[in-house]
Amino acid sequence: MKTIRTALLLFLVLTVLTGMVYPLVITGVAQLAFPAKANGSILVENRQVIGSALLGQRFDSTAYFSSRPSATEYQSLPSGGSNFAVTSNKLLHQVAVRAKQFGSANGLSDTKSIPSEMLFASASSLDPHISPQAARLQVNRIVVARRLNTVHKKKLLRLIDEQTEKPQFFCLGEERVNVLQLNLQLDKVFK
Repeated sequence: MKTIRTALLLFLVLTVLTGMVYPLVITGVAQLAFPAKANGSILVENRQVIGSALLGQRFDSTAYFSSRPSATEYQSLPSGGSNFAVTSNKLLHQVAVRAKQFGSANGLSDTKSIPSEMLFASASSLDPHISPQAARLQVNRIVVARRLNTVHKKKLLRLIDEQTEKPQFFCLGEERVNVLQLNLQLDKVFK
């Protein structure tokens, strides 16, 4: 009987510690140290939620930069990759279609190399970033869609450079551009 009482008491104490106290402490620390990230990095414009800086979105208009493809159509609940192997015929077909669509949408020649993030979905299918090279390949399309001149084109290229994030801690990952934030800045600069 004493063993059962001790086990139940230990169970209750650990449940309270690990199920209530620890989560509350970690949530409090996160709210104090990183409030924006702890709340989902929500972006708000004119008191309206535009999206999260952590999640990719679809941009269908030719006047905006395109995000990388998504295996889940940018839905966050069933996030995940397609799990196709490099030998999968379906993956090869998807990549060929995406390469043709990206190339034709941006007026690229068949010999122009397209960055891989514009051909493959990320592991979560929600990656909000593309490379600066992928953004630059879309500039001519945006210039035409927004009827910009050569001065504006140079400004647009500078905007990409300004929005380019460096690798974390100067060594983790690659340079990248958050597509949602870039498109928000695009609207601010070229109204």
